[in-house]
Amino acid sequence: MNAQSSVTTAAIEIRGLCKRFGRFTAVNNVNIVVPKGAFLVLVGPSGCGKSTLLRMLAGLEGPSEGEIRFMGRTMSSGAGGVIADAGARDAGLVFQSYALWPHMTVAQNIEFPLKVARWPRQRRAERVAEVLRLLDITALAGRYPAEISGGQQQRTAIARTLAPQPSILLFDEPLSNLDAKLRVEMRAELMRIHRATGATSVYVTHDQVEAMTMASHVAVLNEGRVEQFGPPIELLRHPQTTFVATFLGTPPANLLPVVRRGASLVLGDVSIAPASVAGELTEARLLYRPQQVAIGRVDGRPVLPARFAEAAPIAGQTMVTAMVGDLRVTGIADGYFTAEPGAPLELSLIGDPDAVFATNGERLAR
Repeated sequence: MNAQSSVTTAAIEIRGLCKRFGRFTAVNNVNIVVPKGAFLVLVGPSGCGKSTLLRMLAGLEGPSEGEIRFMGRTMSSGAGGVIADAGARDAGLVFQSYALWPHMTVAQNIEFPLKVARWPRQRRAERVAEVLRLLDITALAGRYPAEISGGQQQRTAIARTLAPQPSILLFDEPLSNLDAKLRVEMRAELMRIHRATGATSVYVTHDQVEAMTMASHVAVLNEGRVEQFGPPIELLRHPQTTFVATFLGTPPANLLPVVRRGASLVLGDVSIAPASVAGELTEARLLYRPQQVAIGRVDGRPVLPARFAEAAPIAGQTMVTAMVGDLRVTGIADGYFTAEPGAPLELSLIGDPDAVFATNGERLAR
């Protein structure tokens, strides 16, 4: 399922983009329009095609089919055989591995792309000083990569990418090598830098928390296709496929497989909802948010017998996961909750299902 932004001023246009490696299709008919100044996050599980898509944007891979345009200019075309050189795209790429020159100081690493672009000496010095201040690494200017921490190396890599003032910034999982606390700090830094530069950013991650925290737009990829594209809150509130519904959100939503039995939709022997919510379908998937699953019996609500699996405290509440047969279901308990693994629980479903999906994964209009 592909979607497009209706914004007319586009920094990046991706039309019918495909990439094949032999018989394997890594990117399959992707269509995205990214407005100027957006922070687009490509998110999805390992092997979904997000890094391959980023490499095509950077000019490191050519498309098998389709077209990429930056600021209205064609960068790559599978049909036309056009592949603009990576250095001619007015785009900067931050690698996951930092890729700093070990024999150059921090300042020299940042200056290097400006030398390649033949900036005058004085202008280079001014720009290096400006970027060092922006990334708060001025004190590290004379050090070598081996003499600074991983987080400082990542700041240096970002500074080097920003130095030539590209219109488009590309990030390939730049925080994955950092510890959890530093990742949170660097997310805030990247958002600040994005606002300060005004560049259009494309950021690859498999971490949906990063995606929902940083993005103005999110493209959820699965098996090379864009499952859904749009603002993060829109994807959370109105997922269009079961994949998006269960991939995004912390904790993830629950999908209950139900079958029509008379006037009801049932899971096992429990009547969950009126059959009318599923239209003419005989089988469906009902989406219940974790906050719609209460731990314990609630009078007048459907109750699922379950077995306790695990609990995780979150902000004064507890995320409780239990097994309903072979199905994992997550609910929220007030305060702190614990039980012995395998202990019996009752899960009550509060309110109507938040969405209904067909067995092919597509959302029903309601």
